[in-house]
Amino acid sequence: MAIFCCLIKGQLLLTGKKILLGVTGSIAAYKSAYLVRLLVQAGAEVKVMMTRGALEFVTPLTFSTLSKNPVHSDFTENRDSGEWTNHVELGLWPDLIILAPLSANTLSKMAHAQSDSFFMTVYMSARCPVMVAPAMDHDMFLHPGTQENIAKLRSFGHNILTPADGELASGLTGKGRMMEPEDIFANVISFFNPVLPLLGKTALVTAGPTYEKIDPVRFIGNFSTGKMGFEIARTLADNGARVMLIAGPSREHIQHPLIERVNVLSAEEMLEACNRIFDTCDIAVMAAAVADYKPSNVATEKIKKDEDAWALGMEKTSDIAATLGNKKRPDQVMVGFALETQNESENASKKLAKKNFNFVVLNSLRDEGAGFGTDTNKVTLIWPGNKQQEFGLKPKSQVAADIVKEIVGIIQK
Repeated sequence: MAIFCCLIKGQLLLTGKKILLGVTGSIAAYKSAYLVRLLVQAGAEVKVMMTRGALEFVTPLTFSTLSKNPVHSDFTENRDSGEWTNHVELGLWPDLIILAPLSANTLSKMAHAQSDSFFMTVYMSARCPVMVAPAMDHDMFLHPGTQENIAKLRSFGHNILTPADGELASGLTGKGRMMEPEDIFANVISFFNPVLPLLGKTALVTAGPTYEKIDPVRFIGNFSTGKMGFEIARTLADNGARVMLIAGPSREHIQHPLIERVNVLSAEEMLEACNRIFDTCDIAVMAAAVADYKPSNVATEKIKKDEDAWALGMEKTSDIAATLGNKKRPDQVMVGFALETQNESENASKKLAKKNFNFVVLNSLRDEGAGFGTDTNKVTLIWPGNKQQEFGLKPKSQVAADIVKEIVGIIQK
């Protein structure tokens, strides 16, 4: 996932928040470095403490570099000087403690208040909320003692981030994998920003053109820049959604830790990427300008300009929106785009029904300042039953806000 600043209303989502990350002895410790970077990029001040077991998996240098703070693992960091770290001060410093990964051993110590290490004394000195992400083998996680310890931590008011199912370090498959860093990050965002309407939702957004190769140096494409789709992706993420942005060739850039960008070239590549993601999504916005036709045969060498006239055989590309619309679940929200030059409303309404959209966004090349390559757009939203709402010319960021507002309204019904 791309790791960049996470903004809402001009502010970093975690600005001013102090987070203490505790890392214990688990192979999943390497993932916590990624979590630190996400938190820092979102504006949080992060400090890291490690158990002695954790030092066997990841070096303190990794965490100190990413957090820009010293890493703590013992009462006395420099035994020659006699300097020591005040565990009480560190325990009282954060707004939130995250223990990720949390091993079965440290989990047991927490449940029984066993203060036999710097790590545990910091934990027991804390007054802030605690979020834990257990990581262990499947059978260890299901052991009655572990389940009893988890129940005890839950009774303390701790937020338990349930491990995922999957392949484990032992070679077994089952529950026990630490929750992925981006999902832990989403839980942290939710903790500090509980009013974001799309927290916990996953969105798929397509953007930009597709290029259909003629030969190694030529292609068929269109004038789409991807600006509209990128603005929609950004606005969905600002409202808390995790966004998979499937982008055709585009010079647009995006900076948001809740957005993962997947670059594709052709319609077939875009379809393949969408098919991998669609079933897990709550929201899909099909803003890409996908080529309707592609060359029937792609030359392996550059075609030479030998003839006065040259015919290019063409065939239809796959209809991505229709393919996804055919398998859309009732609980999914799917939005389409229609760029028309004639019979705009009629053609958009046909697309709405044919592709199973919740609503379609119509824009017209007839409107000055709208369409490809501009920073503004003028759209009409069309719903089933021919209900329509027309908007004036606006910056594409504001158009995206109008579209996402409608999506939020459908989600919250």
